[in-house]
Amino acid sequence: MRASRLVSLLLLLQNRGRMTATQLAEELEVSVRTVYRDVDALLTAGIPLYGEPGHEGGYQLIEGYRTRLTGLSADEAEAMFLAALPGPAADLGLGAVMAAAQLKFKAALPAQLRAQAGRIQERFHLDAPGWYGDPDEIPHLPTVAGAVWNRRAVQIRYSRWKEPTEVDRRLEPHGLVLKAGRWYVVAKAERTMRTYRVDQILKATDLGEPFEPEPGFVLAEYWNDYLADFRARLYPDQAVISLSPRAVKIARKQLSHTAAQAIEQAAATAAATTDAASASTTNQADWIQATVPIESIDHAHAEFLKLGADLKVLEPEDLRRQMAASARALALLYGP
Repeated sequence: MRASRLVSLLLLLQNRGRMTATQLAEELEVSVRTVYRDVDALLTAGIPLYGEPGHEGGYQLIEGYRTRLTGLSADEAEAMFLAALPGPAADLGLGAVMAAAQLKFKAALPAQLRAQAGRIQERFHLDAPGWYGDPDEIPHLPTVAGAVWNRRAVQIRYSRWKEPTEVDRRLEPHGLVLKAGRWYVVAKAERTMRTYRVDQILKATDLGEPFEPEPGFVLAEYWNDYLADFRARLYPDQAVISLSPRAVKIARKQLSHTAAQAIEQAAATAAATTDAASASTTNQADWIQATVPIESIDHAHAEFLKLGADLKVLEPEDLRRQMAASARALALLYGP
């Protein structure tokens, strides 16, 4: 532990130049007295550093000295792939490892590139999770991640929406995916590859049983296929709608990405076939017709109500009836 701290202290001085004992203590999360002892140990080992007293003083290395103790450990090298996402790295228990790896990388860079790396860290920050809601509790992520890395089977208890709502599964986890701030494990279970949300795992036990990965399995390819299938299952039906120019403009803000995309494509097609002379009119002729994918009648009903009288449902009939019923209820609520 102390050897690692001595290397970190040396690399801090190499990267940042002069630092006070207090600054070093804060960075290393130790006492100032410990910093003094560590500096003495480095001096005894022949490291050319010196200290200057006073307010502007501090410790620094003799100009031109650069340590070669910049070799990365296996864990640190793996953590660098998550260097741009400190939150996920911390989820996996690699936060401290990642910080040490970044320090070693910066120490190994020439001065110009080291300054450039510092500017990137100052000006860019990636925050993967969405805005709304607190982060998911994922107490079993380290266990699952360890099983993925070591190719060992894991026994889980899983919570799902359909009956029975809690099931036990033996997984052979092939990979972890972070999607929109949420972790998923891709695993072989009951002879097929499946996807599980890690935050819905109620219990996880590493069985210590090694397994052989599926021949030809590529995590990125599986995930892309899974997303395509998910979208197809998510939007099994279609609706034909008519929209005003205003609705077309605000569709991306009010409707799902899939619906907005279909509307924009329909608008582009309509614009290409419309006489430019009529482009300034604002009557019903300016409305466009679009066919959009929908999850269900109920979901589409709630979504389309957001556009009020700027959207008219043409098909299916069940959705038209729901929209009409809501319009009548609103008229009664706000009428004289």
